[in-house]
Amino acid sequence: MKLYYSPGACSLSPHIVARELGIAVELKKVNTKDKTFEGGGDYWKVNARGYVPALELDNGQVLTEGPAIVQYLADQKPDAGLAPKNGTIERYRLQEWLNFLTSEVHKQFSPLFKPNTPDDYKPIAKQNIATRFDWLDKQLEGKDYLMGKQFTVADAYLFVLLNWTRPTQIDLSKWPNLAAYQKRVGARPKVKEALQAEGLLPKEPAKAA
Repeated sequence: MKLYYSPGACSLSPHIVARELGIAVELKKVNTKDKTFEGGGDYWKVNARGYVPALELDNGQVLTEGPAIVQYLADQKPDAGLAPKNGTIERYRLQEWLNFLTSEVHKQFSPLFKPNTPDDYKPIAKQNIATRFDWLDKQLEGKDYLMGKQFTVADAYLFVLLNWTRPTQIDLSKWPNLAAYQKRVGARPKVKEALQAEGLLPKEPAKAA
């Protein structure tokens, strides 16, 4: 499988999930400005919407949209527990989280990254994010992850979104549960691997024998 990604973008979420599951994916770095990808190629031909992520399956089919991709990956190794089993109420709770993250958190960040967003709108976008963070902080009280003790694909997604607070100058310390959660997820070995592979975290020096 090939994962088309841009460093630190929402494509980091399926990248983390693939590593957590031990699924080998070939990484294809996309230049989101000119819509080309590593090795030479027109990304428009991979995903006609032009954005990442896209997952090219071994049979040539291309799956897009992060929440769909991470559930597909999790279902390749259901016993790993990154997504509850289909048909259970827990699976619908996971989908509830993924839908909330994609529509109510991810999309609130979008104006902050667009160069044509009027400056006077940016404080409104940040307030919209703060409102969602207020609610999320309460949901994480006393919990390790969104669904309790078990890390799921929704946690990979939220972690990526929380990382966007740095380039957008949002002080995450206002939400202590979210800040602690970001550190907890960021400390996971496979999360570190994904960050290092995308050039977002320095690689740790090899330990002396």
